[in-house]
Amino acid sequence: MSEQALTRWTEATVHPDMWLDPADDPRDCESPTPEGELPTLLDYVQHFRLTLRLKCQGLSPEQLARRSVPPSTMSLLGLVRHLASVERDWRNWVTEGEPLPRLYGRRDADFEEAVGEQACVDGAFADLEREQAATDAVLAAHTDLGAHIGRKGIAVREMLVHRIDEYARHCGHADLLRECVDGRVGQ
Repeated sequence: MSEQALTRWTEATVHPDMWLDPADDPRDCESPTPEGELPTLLDYVQHFRLTLRLKCQGLSPEQLARRSVPPSTMSLLGLVRHLASVERDWRNWVTEGEPLPRLYGRRDADFEEAVGEQACVDGAFADLEREQAATDAVLAAHTDLGAHIGRKGIAVREMLVHRIDEYARHCGHADLLRECVDGRVGQ
């Protein structure tokens, strides 16, 4: 699709400002919110993770790697790689011992080396899933939200809120990037 031919569109038919119709949305926004602080924080993390995945669905490797807002190096694929890298960094903050090396090597490689090849896309999503699961497992051992953990002595609550903030900010970027790629809009 050429940039001149882009028109705004959505798959939603019930609410035209939504990404999907509520019945098709895996984020289950219609159910009651969870009870308690920890379940609520974890629900928000999961919601934004799913939102990022939804914004990437249905695109080719080339579209995922498109840098839609020059001169920025940001792309949807770069965001996936960046969040995988950030998950590893967070895990390094909340564990003891030697930190794991940067996931993609040098600084900004997560964005700069996000190329439109299927192997890069598959690797990025595998990295994201692995790093999320590993960080989740570390944090699951700490149910006291006020506990300070790891080499940085960060409170569990602060870490969870920081994760929500990071994902939410990048989901906002993903909204704009996706609209620039193919015109699709929605929450």
